[in-house]
Amino acid sequence: MTNSPGPAPAHLTIRPTTPADRPVLERLWLLFRHDMSEVSRALPDASGQFRRERLDAAFTDPGWRGLVAHLDPADGGPASPVGFALVRGVDGPTRVLSSFFVVRGARRAGIGRQLAGQVLASFPGRWEIAFQDANPPAVRFWRAVATDAVGQAWTEEHRAVPDRPELPPDTWISLTTG
Repeated sequence: MTNSPGPAPAHLTIRPTTPADRPVLERLWLLFRHDMSEVSRALPDASGQFRRERLDAAFTDPGWRGLVAHLDPADGGPASPVGFALVRGVDGPTRVLSSFFVVRGARRAGIGRQLAGQVLASFPGRWEIAFQDANPPAVRFWRAVATDAVGQAWTEEHRAVPDRPELPPDTWISLTTG
């Protein structure tokens, strides 16, 4: 019996979204919101859709940008969409990472940290990133991303969720990239 080498490594491509990316992001959005529903307890509406104001804003509103990540296999096959980031405030004093997602099959391979790092580098300046303490992997992930980006020069605080007093406060990381 011989050991065959594993699959050749894939290459991650991260680029700004275009209108042509909207159908792919709509499908990834459903996966994202489904994952988040475990923490948020949000349910889909009668049509099976989750709220999508932030996704829509990324394609239509000034000051919003989206980035999409694709994994390009080394064998030259078609790229697979593996994640996205939605940013608001790119034209203001503070950028907010509004939504961030990596598909489960691509997690724990450094793809999320690579995507987050490129997002932060793409829009230098003051950043705020929110997550929920009830999601321990997110807590570890965002603290590591902040440290990767700026060392220990970041802060963390709890803030009430606007118009949702029944929810525990979100955790917000603030940092400034160069």
